Amino acid sequence: MKQALVNMLTMQHRMNARVHENWVEQDFEWYRATWIECGELIEHYGYKWWKKQDADIEQVRLEVIDIWHFGMSALFRDGKSIEQIATEIADEVTGYEAVGLGVREATEALALHSLQTKRFSPTCFWELMFAVGLDFDSLYSAYVGKNVLNFFRQDNGYKAGSYVKNWAGREDNEHLVELVALLDKTADDFADQVYRALEDRYRELVAGA
Repeated sequence: MKQALVNMLTMQHRMNARVHENWVEQDFEWYRATWIECGELIEHYGYKWWKKQDADIEQVRLEVIDIWHFGMSALFRDGKSIEQIATEIADEVTGYEAVGLGVREATEALALHSLQTKRFSPTCFWELMFAVGLDFDSLYSAYVGKNVLNFFRQDNGYKAGSYVKNWAGREDNEHLVELVALLDKTADDFADQVYRALEDRYRELVAGA
């Protein structure tokens, strides 16, 4: 687990540095991004008892991955190294047994912790992760996929506003889920495979359209 955490923290640092070189010193409000993502998750899961709603569980899980991006970013503080952060996360969550909260309740618990402390709780996140049917291995593969998508967006004009997020009527997130399902998640070049698959589909549906 620890090496996978180191890998993800390293990828997150690279992504954040792509957006802002001195991102750690900027001390962005990662907690705010976390609780807002929690609200978006509930939108996909459904909360309106006065109308029929079907949970879009794949989109719910993608929101969990987005929360993990912001959560890891929030842990880069007090001069801690990636190795230290990985060790602290592993120590906190190894052997964690879910208390069995539902998706809405686990999401609200994480959002409440973020608002009250302006920090990120790996334990609260782990409860949410289990609630939506993810385990650590699936978290890892999904995170790598989304991280690669974020880099792909930046490489194709996201910051400048020229990137096209909807490909043939579907969001790039949806295409990502579909493409990752076809790849070998244990391959050493898994991240490279994801990038190439995104590139091919973007060229086919957007750039070549």
